[in-house]
Amino acid sequence: MKFRITPLNIIGAVALGLAAFNILSPKNNAPGHVDMSGFYLLILGCLILVTFITDLIFRFTLKDLKRIWIVESIFIVFTAILILIIQKLS
Repeated sequence: MKFRITPLNIIGAVALGLAAFNILSPKNNAPGHVDMSGFYLLILGCLILVTFITDLIFRFTLKDLKRIWIVESIFIVFTAILILIIQKLS
């Protein structure tokens, strides 16, 4: 099995690194320190799970790596736009 890097893999790895950094870093009140509460870590964990499952779905439906990159990039942009629209509405 070949390991293929996709945009959702990259997003999942960055989210996993951010979650691990926030869990393992010492809690301090230094300026510039981002302190995530447990709820935000739960949301981040759900994001990691959703990106993993979505990546698997795209991998099984699309076989060409170029098409996977195009479809997943469009999916990421579309999701980001929807998140921004929902934030503006609420």
